[in-house]
Amino acid sequence: MSELTKKTDEDVIEKPLPPNWILQHPMYQHLMNLDVGDSAQVHAAFLVYLDLAEVRQWKEVSGVGCSELRLVLLEGREKEGEPTQMVLPLPVHRGLSHRSVRSVLARGSPMLLCVVASDSSLVYQRMCDGLLTPDPPVGIQDQGRRQHRKRRQQH
Repeated sequence: MSELTKKTDEDVIEKPLPPNWILQHPMYQHLMNLDVGDSAQVHAAFLVYLDLAEVRQWKEVSGVGCSELRLVLLEGREKEGEPTQMVLPLPVHRGLSHRSVRSVLARGSPMLLCVVASDSSLVYQRMCDGLLTPDPPVGIQDQGRRQHRKRRQQH
């Protein structure tokens, strides 16, 4: 092997992250500076931020404070050119009132509620003002009513 293509163990081994890397992350520090007074909700917002920005590849994800509700909200675009969506990260142990939901919906953006469990798993639920017809399940086609009826057996 030539000097240019030779790899050593030092090139392959990555340095481990420090145990408190979350506290040093610029977005976590930004979320803490929003001063909402609930470190569990800020931690939940950071986990949702990582999921949206790193895993789901959302664009322009940022944190905003909602002083009236004392919450951190996230804003972002699912894809380039799509409208901004509001995401409400919520630890599983924290309650949510109708007033809180209406206050976030009043901002005008589509809203996702993201519940963060103690094991860091995330569950997203789309919220809207009023009733929303759900999307049909993937892979199911309408076959018409007649095909689903059973014929009565004649005795």
